[in-house]
Amino acid sequence: MFALVDCNNFYASCERVFDPSLNGRPVVVLSNNDGCVIARSNEAKALNIPMGAPAFEYKNLFERHKVEVFSSNYALYGDMSSRVMNILSEYTPEVEIYSIDEAFLKFVGFELFNLQSICDDMKYKVTKCTGIPISVGMAPTKALSKVANRIAKKFPERTNGAYLMDSEEKRIKALKWLAIDDVWGIGRKHSQRLKALNIHNAYQFTQLSDDWVRKHMSVVGLRLKKDLEGQPTLDLESAADKKMISTTRSFQKMLSSLEDVQERVSTYAISCAEKLRKQGSHCQMLMVFLHTNGFRKDLPQYGRNIVVNTHYPTNSSIDLVKYATAGLEAIFKPGYHYKKAGVIVMGLSPSDQKQFSLFSEEDPRHDQLMSTVDRLNRTLGKNKIKFGSQSLGRQWKMKQERLSPKYTTDFKDIIVVNV
Repeated sequence: MFALVDCNNFYASCERVFDPSLNGRPVVVLSNNDGCVIARSNEAKALNIPMGAPAFEYKNLFERHKVEVFSSNYALYGDMSSRVMNILSEYTPEVEIYSIDEAFLKFVGFELFNLQSICDDMKYKVTKCTGIPISVGMAPTKALSKVANRIAKKFPERTNGAYLMDSEEKRIKALKWLAIDDVWGIGRKHSQRLKALNIHNAYQFTQLSDDWVRKHMSVVGLRLKKDLEGQPTLDLESAADKKMISTTRSFQKMLSSLEDVQERVSTYAISCAEKLRKQGSHCQMLMVFLHTNGFRKDLPQYGRNIVVNTHYPTNSSIDLVKYATAGLEAIFKPGYHYKKAGVIVMGLSPSDQKQFSLFSEEDPRHDQLMSTVDRLNRTLGKNKIKFGSQSLGRQWKMKQERLSPKYTTDFKDIIVVNV
């Protein structure tokens, strides 16, 4: 059996754990630089606040309905996610952390156990120990556990937030209820094609022939069909290294000079290099992009990206700054007000499988230097050691005007209880 555990309105729930006065009130969490809505409580959803809503456009609605607005507190959310996942790992060693607020669990050898009790106990223990409400769906396959979780979340008054799909009757009923648009793994293009064939729910999808699904949706679609039929074909996935790593940010204010944008891009390249080294990878190319503020229709608009190949696999901050700067200079145009830029490193390979070249321009001293810089930054504090291309006198920070305290990760923000 597989279980999907999903934290309900996770970011908003994290804020409520440490401020119970928020319970029952509409809460939204904003993206980097307080740009767009990326999380909503049920009360906020009831006000028809959409995901991705620009905060400045909904400012009046927030004030009118007394919506509590928070900046993203990723330190808090990441720590609370870790606590939830640690509790879940007590029930089975086979856990796939699917996202910051979702995890698949595989239960093998639990035939003699009361599975409904396990689902109920997981929900109770996570909520009691962390304060985070969760929904649990358990079924014979991974795809069906996703359906079961959706039912648990959609009908909490009937399921108490934990639904066990343990019979053929429950499977068929659930698939007939689930719209084809909501099937996990079926994208918009496939959904439109299926609806054109009068396939409107998941059960109708499972009635298609294997040959048709394989031909039009590849072997991936066929595996999904088998999984929905109750034949396990999708297993837990181990945590894999990322295939691309990016650092992108909107600027706190618009920038027009090459020097200012260059400082930002250098900082992003250095951040990518640090992530590469932490993962144990090298990159062989990087993309640099920048664009203006699309919301400022009164200003001229421009956006461009460029891919730059490195001459050898590298994770050196010095090398990546050099290539990123060259890319930026090739696409930068004066006379524009830029709002966002980013660096994406690609073509990743394990750093212990490096292919050397007789005529490589690589400096062998970089590995030891980067190792020393990383160690000092871990010991002394983040960004204590900077590179010459970065601004030494300025602290570039995201706009976070509504940031809540880092209750669990910073001693100065720890809750004080008066007794």
